[in-house]
Formats: sequence, C-alpha cells, structure tokens
Amino acid sequence: MSSAASADAIGTLYRDHHGWLQSWLRRKLGCSHQAADLAQDTFLRLITARRQEAFRTPRAYLRTVAHGLMVDHFRRRELEQAYLDALAAMPEPLAPSPEERLAIFETLLHIDGLLDALPETTRRVFLLSQLDGLTYAAIGEQLSLSLRTVKRHMHAGFAQCLAALL
Repeated sequence: MSSAASADAIGTLYRDHHGWLQSWLRRKLGCSHQAADLAQDTFLRLITARRQEAFRTPRAYLRTVAHGLMVDHFRRRELEQAYLDALAAMPEPLAPSPEERLAIFETLLHIDGLLDALPETTRRVFLLSQLDGLTYAAIGEQLSLSLRTVKRHMHAGFAQCLAALL
C-alpha cells in the first residue's frame, strides 16, 4: 500500500471508528479524559504498526490495542498508588524530593515492564528469590520445580535484568 493510500485508509479508519472506540473506553474507564487519551494512543499505535489486520477487522484490532493500553494504564496507576502510599508512611525528613520521587517512579515503571516481559513461571521464581528471599530449593519445593529448573528460570530473570542495563 502506498504512503498516500495508507494515510487515506488510516484517516477513514479514524473517522469511522474513533467515536466508537472513545465511547467504549469511556464505559470501561469511567473517565472521558482518560478515554480520549487512550483512544488517541490506540490510533498512534495503529499508525506506527501499519498492520493490515487493522483494516480487515478494525474494531477487533482497535479493541485489542486499546485493551492493552488500558491494562498498562491500570498497572501504572496501581504502581503509582503503592509508591505514594509508601511515601506517605515515611517520616518527613526522610522523604525524597519531587525530582527523586519522579526518578524512583520511572525506575519502578521500568522494572515493572521488565518483569512483565518475563514468562509467568520465570517471573514467579525470580520474585520469590529476590523479594521474598527464598532459596532455590525452597522455591523448587513451593512451585514443584526441580532445582535445575529453578536455576534456569533465575538465569533467565538475571539475563533480562542484565540486558536492560546494557
């Protein structure tokens, strides 16, 4: 599809489905402003992806992309609330500055994204080790995994962290 034809197709898709998508998101989110933002983000993803599937089944494609963005939005909001709750529990002299808070929050979002990219079992093994401090043997027992399998999952978790640093 030529660039001009693609732009026309995206424009038509936007005109035909933007209102529907924004209404769908507004019902799910309960907020017209967030719905408008996520609808725009959905079409931005469509423009950058240029997937033919979007033109064959536009509403299904748009709903799938919008749902993923909505899940990311809720995850971010939940993480932000947990961080704000932890900050509120800190004594005032120990509380970080607004700049430090932003840097910490962005780091938390990055870590959350890294962990979310791991397969479920790898993520569980990695978190049981790193957050709960369980030994590999204890993790294996709790998840009914062999010690070798636990080590393989830990290796994958550490590899993901290392790749993020590089």
